[in-house]
Amino acid sequence: MKQFVLEALAEDVGRGDLYALVFKTEAASANIIAKSDGVLAGAAYCDVLAKEEDLFITWHKNDSEAFVKGDLIAVVESDSHTLLRCERTLLNMLLHASSIATLTAKFVDLVAPYGTRLLDTRKTRPKLRVFEKYATRCGGAVNHRMGLDDCLMLKDTHLKTIDDLEAFMKEARQKIPFTSKIEIEAETFEQAKTFMVFGADIVMCDNMTPEQLQEVVIYKKEYHPNVLLEASGNISLETIESYAKTGVDAISSGALIHQANWIDLSMKVN
Repeated sequence: MKQFVLEALAEDVGRGDLYALVFKTEAASANIIAKSDGVLAGAAYCDVLAKEEDLFITWHKNDSEAFVKGDLIAVVESDSHTLLRCERTLLNMLLHASSIATLTAKFVDLVAPYGTRLLDTRKTRPKLRVFEKYATRCGGAVNHRMGLDDCLMLKDTHLKTIDDLEAFMKEARQKIPFTSKIEIEAETFEQAKTFMVFGADIVMCDNMTPEQLQEVVIYKKEYHPNVLLEASGNISLETIESYAKTGVDAISSGALIHQANWIDLSMKVN
């Protein structure tokens, strides 16, 4: 977190804030105000910046808490040079993370009544995976795998390279860590059945309709109750509830991150 935060600040400051060359410094404070409704994320990262740059932040909202337009999010105090040098970095981290958390919370509200877990994906911006997945957690989602090293996932592209899946699965169990799961992407009911028989821990039902998914859920509950089912593929706010109603264990969506529109937060110097 520290490295990420300091690199973000250095990107903005460059060789130095020209304002500080012109005008003297003095004690200053500023309010961060919500100009739209949302869910807060990014405070944890801002606290790291505050520690490194001698800012004092009093939070009136915490990560994962909802806010409405007009709410006071935080009060930031420091000398004016430091405050103004860090302003954009603070706001950018809050805006980016809170925008993801805000959209994620909307998805979570739709699936929560059915006991379905909402998952994020690896569709993250380069170098921002940890930051963006942290933001989905603030919105109520559960992280899917962080990278290729914490779960063996066989997507359609992988399956094209495997001639004998049953033999591959046996070899995989001998070579991957004992605690690692194997997830396989299925596009049809028949594929889903086959992958369960071959010993997949998780079957991702990709681009299925809710009706097709329901058929897989019924089969799984009767014959392979220990297998986890994940639904994925072009699932939107308009359709996600119909997928949750099937009884699927989890629904994953890259939209939580790549479809999040920036909310509006503003810093006003007192």
